[in-house]
Amino acid sequence: MYAIVEIAGQQFKIEKGRFIYTHRLGGDVDAALASDQIKVLLVDNEGAITVGAPTVAGATVSATILEHLKGEKVIVFKKKRRKGYKKKNGHRQYLTKVQINDITV
Repeated sequence: MYAIVEIAGQQFKIEKGRFIYTHRLGGDVDAALASDQIKVLLVDNEGAITVGAPTVAGATVSATILEHLKGEKVIVFKKKRRKGYKKKNGHRQYLTKVQINDITV
């Protein structure tokens, strides 16, 4: 069984017991995600696919926040040739690791 859900504006394919990394969510570590933070868009239950319009009625996903962390560093380098212009910046995205506990239809 898997589901397509929307969390914090991003869509994920989830299965029970899997981990996902999403943009930083408000909430404490080991806290459950609220049901209004997760929108279930599609559910596949052993071949029986249910597509929501826009969400699947009665489908819920329970998830737990495991930790808050930072992603890998991304280097942004800008240069204009023959002008002596160079800029180097770095960025690390704040992430939240979430474990999917259960999918119910």
